[in-house]
Amino acid sequence: MEENNSDDEEINPFTSLLIEQQQQNTKPNPFTTAQNNNQQLLQNHFIHSIQSTVIIRQLPSEGIAFQLWPAATSLVSLLDTHRINPTTSPLSTVFTTLNRPPRILELGSGTGIVGIVAAATLGTNVTLTDLPNVVPNLKFNAEVNADVVASSGGAVTFAPLRWGHSADVDMIRDEFDVVIASDVVYHDHLYDPLIETLRFMLIGKKIVFVMAHMKRWKKESTFFKKARKYFSIDVLHVDAPSNGSRVGVVVYRFVDKKSR
Repeated sequence: MEENNSDDEEINPFTSLLIEQQQQNTKPNPFTTAQNNNQQLLQNHFIHSIQSTVIIRQLPSEGIAFQLWPAATSLVSLLDTHRINPTTSPLSTVFTTLNRPPRILELGSGTGIVGIVAAATLGTNVTLTDLPNVVPNLKFNAEVNADVVASSGGAVTFAPLRWGHSADVDMIRDEFDVVIASDVVYHDHLYDPLIETLRFMLIGKKIVFVMAHMKRWKKESTFFKKARKYFSIDVLHVDAPSNGSRVGVVVYRFVDKKSR
């Protein structure tokens, strides 16, 4: 499906995030948040399919990589419902084609919630990655949820990965079946490094990239135009705007054109 940006508005991602958080403060929310004097947010998210709570530490003062973004919550919900009923899940074409749990790499993990929930709901091994300065918080969140993940047969590891650096990709020696990411396309200077990293990971291999993306700018069509040179891109799922928000979340599947 082609990316349609005719209704997109020039929306600042930081403003959108604040709006979303303000709305969540007045609406019923599955997330329970507590803040301490060190300006860290400890957020509890109950995963219905495994009847367990995942705890995520946010550090808002450290920057956007340390906060929860809307597309991450959409992927968490999809992973939860996929475990409950995979036959009707939009993720079934990604996760049910293998005869074993998929080995997963997450790009731009941020707080790590998506990869941690994937490990817990799919009972699989997930590697969380982000810039080196983000890894300590990934480590914290992976370790605090280790028992929940292990009880489902999963495991979480973490590693630094700078987009566009083949050496960083080479350092992650595991073989993966699926690469996931949420809300990683929010500045145009990230487009080329992200696509280059995807080429390192996907080209010539039967690896699927699943990206959840909160649409914000017309210029994001540039990313999809560049990406379609190398990948076939399908829409798996669309979350319509809610709670007065002007944007919705779209979940895409990227596949190397030569592997289809």
